[in-house]
Amino acid sequence: MTTSPRPWKIPESVLVVIHTPALDVLLIRRSDAETDFWQSVTGSKDAADEPLALTAAREVAEETGIRCGEGTALAPQLADWQLRNVYEIYPRWRARYAPGVTHNTEHLFGLCVPDRLTPTLDPREHTDWKWLPYREAADACFSPSNAEAILLLPEFAR
Repeated sequence: MTTSPRPWKIPESVLVVIHTPALDVLLIRRSDAETDFWQSVTGSKDAADEPLALTAAREVAEETGIRCGEGTALAPQLADWQLRNVYEIYPRWRARYAPGVTHNTEHLFGLCVPDRLTPTLDPREHTDWKWLPYREAADACFSPSNAEAILLLPEFAR
């Protein structure tokens, strides 16, 4: 039996800042990083034509177990901030993309949950989680674009 090669990642992704009305932010720690790599939920589109809101809801469910897709109670709380970051893909992760792809476009979303929920993590992707006030969460992020998104939270929180 032959296995098909893994498809290239699409260089278009979402970043979802999960937060409470009090502006506490959920951070999760990546399992594939040597250091304390804390971040918000992130993930790439599964198909070029996948709607960004679907990507965001899917990634939140996959990475935290929190359901916010169409038809759920939290669906109205998933907000597209209509902002995007274009950044250079870290060299350590470039092999996941087609040859020559060096940049990713990341679309920012927020998800307001009623309280500090307990996420369900996939240990292959994330090893720990924590809730922090938004300024502390921004300071804890490894990624500058993630920290900047969290600092925008007071402007976009609803």
